[in-house]
Amino acid sequence: MKKKFKVSSVLIKVFILLLVIVEVYPLFWMLTASFKQGFEWSSKPAYALNEGFYVQNYIDAWTRGHMSTFFKNSLINTLVSLVFIVIFAVTVGFAVTKMDWKWKDRVAKYFQLGIMVPVAIALIPLFQIYNNVGLINTRASLILAYIAFGLSLSIYLVTGYLRSLPDEIMEASVIDGCGIYKMMWHVVVPLMKNAIVTVLVLQFFFKWNDLLFSMTFINDTSLKTVQTGLLYFQNEFGAKNWGAIFASVSMSVMPMLVIYMFLNKTVMEGMAAGAVKG
Repeated sequence: MKKKFKVSSVLIKVFILLLVIVEVYPLFWMLTASFKQGFEWSSKPAYALNEGFYVQNYIDAWTRGHMSTFFKNSLINTLVSLVFIVIFAVTVGFAVTKMDWKWKDRVAKYFQLGIMVPVAIALIPLFQIYNNVGLINTRASLILAYIAFGLSLSIYLVTGYLRSLPDEIMEASVIDGCGIYKMMWHVVVPLMKNAIVTVLVLQFFFKWNDLLFSMTFINDTSLKTVQTGLLYFQNEFGAKNWGAIFASVSMSVMPMLVIYMFLNKTVMEGMAAGAVKG
């Protein structure tokens, strides 16, 4: 029994190690490739390590590839949409879980139905609406779409957490003289830190990686986001400057890696909190 247990544990550890290698190696290869010089691509295999750290690739990507503009556009669109997503998710989640009114269950189900709506179905109607009201090639077209398609999942996560929050906490705050708005923002919201961070991180990944909306609604180069900018960057440099292309890809991935590294534990706690019945 001990031998079988040891063999099984070793096999599990080897399997986990293989999974880690499969996940980590592409990132490692991408980072090393971003520092390669032009001659290394033709004289050595693609999987070979770089000879040095050729930082000029990142300079070319940031300046000639206009990655600075694309980063600015993605940050503005993502951060503005995240602010409204969090505000709406918290208020709607609080209203359908902790307030007593007639249509709260139907409203909650209405927002949950939005999770099942494929994004591609709404592209043509949204394009027609934006075109009629003059929102094509504007930041508002992306921000409004990000908010609308980010609310359903965010409200679902927030309501799951709020259902596990004891009502006695709110009742005690009401006894102490808190109104409903003061109770929500000064008592409930601070207790929802993990859930709010979870919503922010998940929605940041979705909005930062958006390609479908930005390709559909934005044609102006000065308003392109990071993901569409990468396509523009590749068309500009082609196969002549792979180091700069991989440098731009590395810069686009880095914010997500940094956020996940620092907030991974909080996100896991926020995801688990909504699954526990209070």
